Amino acid sequence: MKKEKIRIMFICHGNICRSPMAEFVMKELVRREGREEEFEIASSATSCEELGNPVYPPAQRVLKAHDIPFGRREARRFTAQEYDSWDLLICMDKNNLRNLGRITGDPDGKVRLLMEYTGKGACEVADPWWTGNFEETWRDVLEGCEGLLKALS
Repeated sequence: MKKEKIRIMFICHGNICRSPMAEFVMKELVRREGREEEFEIASSATSCEELGNPVYPPAQRVLKAHDIPFGRREARRFTAQEYDSWDLLICMDKNNLRNLGRITGDPDGKVRLLMEYTGKGACEVADPWWTGNFEETWRDVLEGCEGLLKALS
């Protein structure tokens, strides 16, 4: 009997920096463990501001620097109609958490912060759009994704 996949959606404001970084990091961590068949992983935004735009070039550079493969993709917005299609909706910060709560109502308690999986409580993934520090964001995303994968093992 085929096991159902764990479906994870990573979410940030624009879907060009943090959430696609988390998507590609998680996909690579899962690949390295030989568990690709167990997961479906994607990312999206809570806003419409960046729709259709690619992963932000500095985010691409950080992924390349850390040997994380990524493909061509365009920013997309999460919709309330998708809620039932995902097991976990993992947000990068508390604003994303609130916005996603407004979009979905979160009746099943699927909406979480990525940094909850680090043991640091309700911390937020550093937003490189404002800080310019994509390496700090990389560290947060990696730590969060490693913690999430461990929690799902």
